[in-house]
Amino acid sequence: MARCLPPSALAALRSASRSASSSRTRTSLLRTFATATATTTTTPPVATPSHSHKVVLIGGGTAGMTIAHQLLLTGKFTQDDLAIIDPSEHHHYQPGWTLVGGGLKRREDLCHHLPSLLDPKLKLYPASVSSLSPSNNSVTLSNGSTVGYEHLVVAPGISINYGAIKGLPEALADRESSVSTIYGYETCGKVFSTLERFQKGQAIFTQPAGVVKCAGAPQKAMWLALDLWRRQGVYNPADVKASPVKIAFATGLPVMFGVPKYSAKLEELRKERGVEGLFGHDLVEVNGDKAVFKVGEGTVEKRFDLLHVVPKMGPHGFIKESEVADTAGFVDVDQGTTRHKKFGNVWSAGDASSLPTSKTAAAITAQAPVLVRNLVDVMEGKEPQAVYDGYTSCPLTTEYGKVLLAEFTYGGVPKETFGDWFGIDQIEPRRAFYHLKKDFFPWVYANYMVKGAWGGPKGWIN
Repeated sequence: MARCLPPSALAALRSASRSASSSRTRTSLLRTFATATATTTTTPPVATPSHSHKVVLIGGGTAGMTIAHQLLLTGKFTQDDLAIIDPSEHHHYQPGWTLVGGGLKRREDLCHHLPSLLDPKLKLYPASVSSLSPSNNSVTLSNGSTVGYEHLVVAPGISINYGAIKGLPEALADRESSVSTIYGYETCGKVFSTLERFQKGQAIFTQPAGVVKCAGAPQKAMWLALDLWRRQGVYNPADVKASPVKIAFATGLPVMFGVPKYSAKLEELRKERGVEGLFGHDLVEVNGDKAVFKVGEGTVEKRFDLLHVVPKMGPHGFIKESEVADTAGFVDVDQGTTRHKKFGNVWSAGDASSLPTSKTAAAITAQAPVLVRNLVDVMEGKEPQAVYDGYTSCPLTTEYGKVLLAEFTYGGVPKETFGDWFGIDQIEPRRAFYHLKKDFFPWVYANYMVKGAWGGPKGWIN
């Protein structure tokens, strides 16, 4: 486990193992949550870059890794033409954290040493970004050095802000509490043990208003928990009133899911399974065994015995405070070409971009080839021709052994791979889709996607 923790979290957990109940442990863990998304911003220097590359990519996550290797596969770049900036020591398969929360995967198996995944032709800067200077074609690193570029790909993902929900860092740091979240390597391992021990009381699963990674993940955790408790005999969907466990889904959204077709099915499942729907409920505070939600212009308080929280998320500070950001703080790119609307040599994909679609790894499988083709075309003096249609996918685990495979484009228009191939309506949860989520996708991600050789529904990339 420890090998995949960032240094701050590793220090916190070592301290925790010595004295889980001590104030020193709580302080250490709280510091981990408090600093997980800290960014430093400085005025970008107008100076000659310390280093320069044809393409600089910010972020060694799913988007950055995929795009970097697809650029290499074009055969148009040689040693150190491409550089990745990322301070992380490890790379995580984050879609798998839902499976960890359900007891189906070990988080350690979804964690890889970042440098070992990189092609030797790629230059790695193991540092965080301090600021962007697109007018000067340079990036300033946290160590003060500057990196110049001909083209810049901004793909650092989004920031998780635990502290935006009052009391959440303290609740997550308390190992004895029943508060957990799948949205972090440090925390996803706590989820299943918490669910497994739970035998009686009110369980609440939350989803915030605003942007989150994979908008379906908050309820994936709930559906697996419900099925676990059903199998343990403490929850009966047919007789909820007599069940020891009660379940509520508190979401800042007005519906179960943003795409009408799939939302209708999930709402049907919610009612069939006796889950209370708390719509328009945005969690703002955790206070002991009380969850405080913003509802309209006021707040309401709900008591809980188990709480699964999805923290607030948003763009990184160095993007928000730069010229590349839109009004919401995301990289302001054309939704078709992925090219920046103002700076013609700046590109973005993945969670950091302004692309108006769900922020998932599946979306990157469709975004990356478009960005790569267009970037190379522009480098060769051509106009970008490839167009991203907004494709994304969300494999919604509705129980152990079944997944509803939602696939759609801009505007929530379904675009179902197996419907096109086999005439299957993907609205129905299926076992075959479950094995795609649990087994195939993690395998293809580790062996092909991060190496630039996977194009999602289009299959392998030569």
